[in-house]
This record gives sequence, C-alpha cells and structure tokens, in this order.
Amino acid sequence: MKPVLIIRTGRAPDAIRARHGDFPHWFRLGSGLLPQQLKVIDVAAGDKLPPPHEVAGAMITGSAAMVTERIPWSERTAGWIRNAMDVELPLFGVCYGHQLMAHALGGRVDYLHGGREIGTLPIEVLEAGSHDPLLHSVAGGFRAHTTHEQSVVEAPPESAVLARSARDPHQLLRYGPAAVSTQFHPEFNAEVMRGYIRRKHVDMQREGSDPKEVFRAVAATPFARRLLRQFSRRHGWHLLAN
Repeated sequence: MKPVLIIRTGRAPDAIRARHGDFPHWFRLGSGLLPQQLKVIDVAAGDKLPPPHEVAGAMITGSAAMVTERIPWSERTAGWIRNAMDVELPLFGVCYGHQLMAHALGGRVDYLHGGREIGTLPIEVLEAGSHDPLLHSVAGGFRAHTTHEQSVVEAPPESAVLARSARDPHQLLRYGPAAVSTQFHPEFNAEVMRGYIRRKHVDMQREGSDPKEVFRAVAATPFARRLLRQFSRRHGWHLLAN
C-alpha cells in the first residue's frame, strides 16, 4: 500500500498545538484518512522525501517560514513538487504549501499588498472554478479561514485560478488534473482560527485592523472543510486501506 504523504513545512504555534493538536492531525481529520494510510515527512526538520512513484499523493502544510526566503529545505521540496507533477501525482497544497507549489511551477510569491489577511472571509468562485470538479457543488462562493502575510502574486503559466478573496486574487489554483492548492485553510476549524487571531492581535492592531471585530466574524466553514475529503475521494486515497 502506497502512503499518502503529509509534507510538513512547519508547526502550529505552541499554545494552539497544546489545545488543538498540530498540522498532521488536522490534515488527517480533513482528508478522512486513517493514520496507517499516511506518512508524515518533516522537510523543515531535514526529512528526505521519497520518490514520487513510491507514494499515492501528498498534502503540503502551512508554515511560519516564507517562500521568498528560499530556504534549502524549501527549494528541495519545490524540486520534488516538479518531479511529482511530471508523473501527475495528486497534490494538495495549503497556505505555505500553496505558495510553494506556485513558486515551484513558475509563479511568483511575495508579501500581500496591504498587509496580512486573517479571519473567516468570503471566497468568490470564478468562472474557471464553476466548471471545476472540486467546486461543482458550490454556487457563487463560500467562507474559509485565512491567515497569511505572503501570497501568490503571479499564478504559474497554464494554471487555472479557481477562486479569489477581496484582497487575494489567487486563493485557489489548479495546476493539472491531479494538483490544486489553496491559500485559505480547509484544515482549520473555527476554534483554531480564533486561536490564530488571539495570537496575532497585537500585529493586527499595529497594521490597522480590529482583532475584536475579526474575532467576532469567525464562523463555521463547512464547504471549505470538505475540500480535503473531496480531493481524497476523487483521487482514490480513501480506498487505500480497503
């Protein structure tokens, strides 16, 4: 049985991790996969990625690092992503994983104009998204949890932009039949989102936003929460243990 990788590019903050667990736990719950179907590769800690043909697919997590720093482990992972795309391996990147996929495939990442985007926000499904199998069941848009300072400022050539927010035009990208990425966090629940707002409230005030207002606006994101599981089922990951 080939495993599905969780490519770990960072860790949740200590206070959030102590209360809610960490990225691999959230991705396992979101994808609906069993622990024995998954293999966590901590690339930020120096773990080596297996060849793409030895795995069934990969989910790439968020990180406190910045793609523009071009840290060696990050650039090595970008090379692995290119190799995985050559064999159409199913890939789902989130936040840092989203930016890293775009960077690896010829896009450009930089700081989001106007400062960080954080909170539960409306996501608009674009024309390309309305015809995409991952988004076919939603009309117009949905809500999703966000927290990021950097963003994909230029999408890779030949990628399709499926969804945007008011400030970020590249919230959801498709790179091919088996590869997508989201700037928003489908793996977050509302309590995790609130934890990030609590942690960032001083930065938010300094940047001119109202953390209390953002906190009050946190809400459930049922469609975004289903995306990892839909992707898992579409690419047969849920069948691996049967």
